[in-house]
Amino acid sequence: MKMRAAVLRTIAPDRPYARTRPISIEEVELDGPQAGEVLVKIAGAGLCHSDLSVIDGSRPRPLPVALGHEGAGTVVEVGVGVRDIAPGDPVVFQFSASCGRCERCLEGRPQICIAHGAARAKGELMAGGKRLRDARGEPVNHQSGVSCFAEYATVDRGSVVKVDKDVPLAMAAVFGCAVMTGVGAALNTAAIRPGQKVAIIGLGGVGLSGLLGAKLAGPSVLIAVDVNPAKLGLARQLGADHAIDAREPDHLDQIRDLTGGGVDVAVELAGNIKALETGYGILRTGGTLVTAGLSPAGAAFPIHAADLVTREISVKGSYMGSCVPVRDIPRFIEAYRQGRLPVDRLIGEHIGFEDINRGFDRLADGEVVRQILVPHG
Repeated sequence: MKMRAAVLRTIAPDRPYARTRPISIEEVELDGPQAGEVLVKIAGAGLCHSDLSVIDGSRPRPLPVALGHEGAGTVVEVGVGVRDIAPGDPVVFQFSASCGRCERCLEGRPQICIAHGAARAKGELMAGGKRLRDARGEPVNHQSGVSCFAEYATVDRGSVVKVDKDVPLAMAAVFGCAVMTGVGAALNTAAIRPGQKVAIIGLGGVGLSGLLGAKLAGPSVLIAVDVNPAKLGLARQLGADHAIDAREPDHLDQIRDLTGGGVDVAVELAGNIKALETGYGILRTGGTLVTAGLSPAGAAFPIHAADLVTREISVKGSYMGSCVPVRDIPRFIEAYRQGRLPVDRLIGEHIGFEDINRGFDRLADGEVVRQILVPHG
């Protein structure tokens, strides 16, 4: 079928994107689903810093690429062998499909599936090849096997999680990345326990989701850290006990004073080295630093090696919040429905294709937490 999609053809270091327009809205040809795949009509797709990192080159991907990895929609068609989902079913995308057979999948870590990682690196789906072609008939790469900044997407069956029909689908897009990554980092990777002292560093869509996830765990002290006063204010509204401006020279001392020497758990969700250094610097003896923020490729984070032994410090990575999507997306949606995970408060504007370049300017400038592209709006 022919449809519109947001395509990135060159790395775009120059801003504002509203002027340089690195993302073009193109008519492309989308193939229908092969065996084990599904075709989805997109209801909404979230603009995320992971997309921005592809646009500005800090996390390179094969070009040209049809962007978008956080979204939701309705199944239109299923390929041969897909029997547990049908046309009309509402689904949320998850950006790391799993084969179910590799070593990582078999040890219960489908979010770091070896087969999907290999396909993602080539801009392909897991069955091999690409389902997108431009007006010249040239192939277009898939972003994380999803490419949902489009009217439709053909994806692996494992890239979607079926949800209840009463869930607002445009809003549900955020469960596929921001919520899974942030809430999962707090509850799955960090395994925050009641009564612990916790800091969340970086308050974008993922970071504020992490804050809400940490709040669910019942910490005795919950500290939000960022450089943006508006986001610090929102963190207070969402339940942070303290909001610390990381631009202040003594922000580490402030956190140590508030916690009697340091936090039990620091969760870094900003995706930069300074944020990691803050998290490392505020740990108490025996504390744990968890990072799910994607720093630029090749960036290095210095660790005092002796701390790992003498202070028994732990540093843990978290990809996609260490989530098993078919388990965690439904339970996080249920927490939202119960009013315990108000992630809808993170969503600002709903935008159309014509505003997507300006939308990434606003995201880069910290003006918004989450914008939702509504391709059929």
